[in-house]
Amino acid sequence: MRLPYCASLVSFVLLLGSGVARADTIFLANLTNGQENPPVVPSTSTGAPRPVSFGTAFFLLNDAMTSLSMVATIRNIDFTGSQTIDPFDNLVGGHIHASATVTPTTNAGIVWGFFGAPFNDNNPNDQVVLPFTSGVGGVILGKWDAPEGNGTTLAAQLNNILNGRSYINLHTMQFPGGEIRGALQPVGDVDPIPEPSSMLLVGLPAVALLRRRWQQRHDRG
Repeated sequence: MRLPYCASLVSFVLLLGSGVARADTIFLANLTNGQENPPVVPSTSTGAPRPVSFGTAFFLLNDAMTSLSMVATIRNIDFTGSQTIDPFDNLVGGHIHASATVTPTTNAGIVWGFFGAPFNDNNPNDQVVLPFTSGVGGVILGKWDAPEGNGTTLAAQLNNILNGRSYINLHTMQFPGGEIRGALQPVGDVDPIPEPSSMLLVGLPAVALLRRRWQQRHDRG
């Protein structure tokens, strides 16, 4: 059933405001432990199992291909260091990785950092971090602008992004190399389509927060 999925995407586009053009490109990344290389199994510092971490990220590449906006909703990773007692699930980094040779089973270097180090969302700083008020996780918003990058630029990475050779990676204290990862895929190419329950779980909070973020910018003129 595709209706909730499509509705979330339509909401995402509409909430970005009148600046969205017909030629803008939307990407979706479903972040899981199994996409890490090698796959990981989260646990506590004592070796006990902990809830599976996962997330969904939407990206919008503008018509001019000069900015890549992002909203990522993450579950069961500690955004503040105090959402859980154990430190293993603490979020320590968030990045976009890309290269001309990356595949689902290989790793690539960081091309843009939006949480922790390296931090490249700084020209200007568009980062907004919104931890959940209850539960474990949160939402991160950011925008990769043309001058930004970790030793590179958005322009230099466009070919990789548009051709499926990039991924988003969230790093924790237990897995500094990455705990959840997801490839950036144009929305029409996403397979499988997320289940409606998953979209409601991770998509609707992001849409609501996007609305607030866009309204704040609109109010500032």
